[in-house]
Amino acid sequence: MSEIIWIIIALVTLVAGYAIAMAVSKNMAKSRANTIVDGARREAEMLKEKKLLEAKEQEMQLLNDAEKVANQKMQKIQTTEARLKQRELQLNQQQSDLAKRKNELDALKVNVDNQQQELDLKSAEVEKLQKDAQETLERISGLSAEEAKEKLIESLKDEAKSAAAGYINDIMDDAKMTANKEAKRIVIQSIQRVATETAVENSVTVFHIENDEIKGRIIGREGRNIRALEAATGIEIIVDDTPEAIVLSGFDPVRREIARLALHQLVADGRIHPARIEEVVAKVRRQVEEEIIETGKRTAIDLGIHGLHPELIRMVGKMKYRSSYGQNLLQHSRETANLCAVMASELGLNPKKARRAGLLHDIGKVPDDEPELPHAILGMKLAEKFKEKPEICNAIGAHHDEVEQTSLLAPIVQVCDAISGARPGARREIVEAYIKRLNDLEQLALSYPGVIKTYAIQAGRELRVIVGAEKISDVETEQLSAEIAKKIQDEMTYPGQVKITVIRETRAVSFAK
Repeated sequence: MSEIIWIIIALVTLVAGYAIAMAVSKNMAKSRANTIVDGARREAEMLKEKKLLEAKEQEMQLLNDAEKVANQKMQKIQTTEARLKQRELQLNQQQSDLAKRKNELDALKVNVDNQQQELDLKSAEVEKLQKDAQETLERISGLSAEEAKEKLIESLKDEAKSAAAGYINDIMDDAKMTANKEAKRIVIQSIQRVATETAVENSVTVFHIENDEIKGRIIGREGRNIRALEAATGIEIIVDDTPEAIVLSGFDPVRREIARLALHQLVADGRIHPARIEEVVAKVRRQVEEEIIETGKRTAIDLGIHGLHPELIRMVGKMKYRSSYGQNLLQHSRETANLCAVMASELGLNPKKARRAGLLHDIGKVPDDEPELPHAILGMKLAEKFKEKPEICNAIGAHHDEVEQTSLLAPIVQVCDAISGARPGARREIVEAYIKRLNDLEQLALSYPGVIKTYAIQAGRELRVIVGAEKISDVETEQLSAEIAKKIQDEMTYPGQVKITVIRETRAVSFAK
């Protein structure tokens, strides 16, 4: 029984402790909840105050921005109003000025009208006086006004034509006196304009290589190889960024050929060093010299020329490496020699001498030194030096009229030289361009009134113009010739000079039956 009581007491105690614990826990939870609620309420109040402050700041900022925009717009409006007021003042001033000028113009118009009336009256009086005077003159002279006018015009025309012809003759005489000086000036200007292009064409040889690695071997360590090559050949070697090419620059074509052949052998052999370079250049120089002599001998044999001095034979061989106006000099000399032989045979002269003179006429272009003489004079002196006959020497020296022609061979050589140079395609000129130049010459002259026919002859060196006798007078033919010459100078490009000949012919044909 006592155990039950104790159990009951324990249960009661346990229940009472639990109730007390629950009560205490409930109070603590309630106090904690109150604390959290209070904290949340305070945070909410603080957040509310913060948001209210931010809203007030934004409101103030918006108000300030709006005031600024409003002030700016107000300033623009005030500026625009001031500008409009100023413009209005200007317009008012201009309007008043216009009104004032209109009044002045009206007054001037009235004045001009009055003056015009006075002028009309005076003009009528003058016309009456002129008519009276004209009638008096016609009565005295026995000619009408139109007849007198025609006679006066004819006399003035004749006087003007005579004066113009005299003026032209004076100009031509003056031009003849100053022609030599003017010609030298024109030649100098031409040389200045084309010197660069011509120098590049005639002083440069391009040596092609398989790849750019060879350029480094040609240059060598610190440039030793290229310096040795330039010293041995006398030619400047230009190694630049041009792909697979080396430029050889020099005025001596023989030296350029030696440098080209030496480079070819060195590159093919692969051994490139100063000692080897000197050896190869010396060997190539001997080969080229032998080839020059062989070329000269072969040319003399082909043309049937015998007894030439060895030095002359060597000069003939050097022509192979020389060009004149893009034409190979040796080929040009061979052509001239053959033409001279044919022409001499037709004229009953010695063809062998003519062929010899034709071959040697340009040897003055290939001297070993560079004397200050024209090539014709130099060639004559060289021929005299090597015991050529006087008539051949004279033909060489006179083929450009440098000396007087004393033999019949001289004009033959001169003509054949011109024929070889004038051949279409011989000197950088293709056939189509040559024909076009001749057609252009003829069409240019045909464009003038009174011209019936035109003929371009002597490879375009002369232009024959035939005019109608009834359309152009003798005085006008001189004017026409000068005008055509001037137009050709201004509009066309041509070698040498073009002679313009205007032909006027009157024929009277009758038949006796």
